[in-house]
Amino acid sequence: MLTIKGSVAVITGGSGGIGKSLAEYWLKEGGKVVIADIQEDALQAAELELKKISGEVASVVCNVTKEEDCSKLAQYAIEKFGAINMVAPFAGITGDGLMIKTDRQTGKVTGKMSLELFQRVIDINLTGVFLTVRECVEQMINHDCRGLICLVSSTGSLGTAGQISYSSSKAAMSVMPKVLTAEFFRRNIADKIRCMAVAPGYVGTPMVKSIDEKVIGKIIDQVPIGRLIEPEEVISLVAELYKNEAMAGETVFIHGGLRLGSKG
Repeated sequence: MLTIKGSVAVITGGSGGIGKSLAEYWLKEGGKVVIADIQEDALQAAELELKKISGEVASVVCNVTKEEDCSKLAQYAIEKFGAINMVAPFAGITGDGLMIKTDRQTGKVTGKMSLELFQRVIDINLTGVFLTVRECVEQMINHDCRGLICLVSSTGSLGTAGQISYSSSKAAMSVMPKVLTAEFFRRNIADKIRCMAVAPGYVGTPMVKSIDEKVIGKIIDQVPIGRLIEPEEVISLVAELYKNEAMAGETVFIHGGLRLGSKG
């Protein structure tokens, strides 16, 4: 079993949402944290807030779609804290919309999802995760670090209408743990570096809670436990996956028993 105390977590998307919640948890447990985000103001504000918990936190402005930024992030974590034990590439966006829009009267196509919108989601949610993980794993191997890569998939990976870019990117997250675990196994490092993914349902982040009450009501109506998942509950699972070294190569859903469109 691994312990969080003294371990180093690198978290992208760390200025808010689940990323910031993980940083808070890690620091309270005695760990060290490097948070990264593209929004400098939000990142600085998050760092100041986190330092009230512990001084063992640093921040790096990072565009996860750029190789040089991800490389600098991984190197900085090693320079600052001497190790990388948890890689949490939590930076991500949505870009909801139908691939094809049609006129209700004529049935003819009236609009198409732009390549720019589709590509932006893929660039951040998929390419950004690839680059973050690649650069951090390089440093973990070269500096003999032990730990976990924890990806974030989603129930959207099961296929949700209007989310072709987001669902596609999250489906990729669901298969990555198997691929990376197989690669680590071949290189005889699977006992040191593991990969898992968590797949949350509807999480009560500030962004979700700001949605219209009627829409939230329809969402909760699909969740057997009758409420949104709390960010702390997702983080509790992430922490357990880190500690439990028997957990490798899988995606774990945490969605309150969500039924997609059916109460059956």
